[in-house]
Amino acid sequence: MKHYSEIIIIDPTIRFGKPTIKGTRISVYDVLSLFASGMSLQEIIDDFPELGVEEINAVFAYAADREQKLLNAS
Repeated sequence: MKHYSEIIIIDPTIRFGKPTIKGTRISVYDVLSLFASGMSLQEIIDDFPELGVEEINAVFAYAADREQKLLNAS
């Protein structure tokens, strides 16, 4: 399994520097919002075939790491 940093990138020329999934224009926020709206893992993969379980797991790992960093900074 790859570390999320191999899958999630931040490039100022893609989506204004939002964290995105490498090789796509799909942001971490996009995937988290889809889950929050009630979509299942399979529904997201069906709608976005460029994503797989590894990419979605990387989104969650990135979000968890970022949350931990925010907690540690306060």
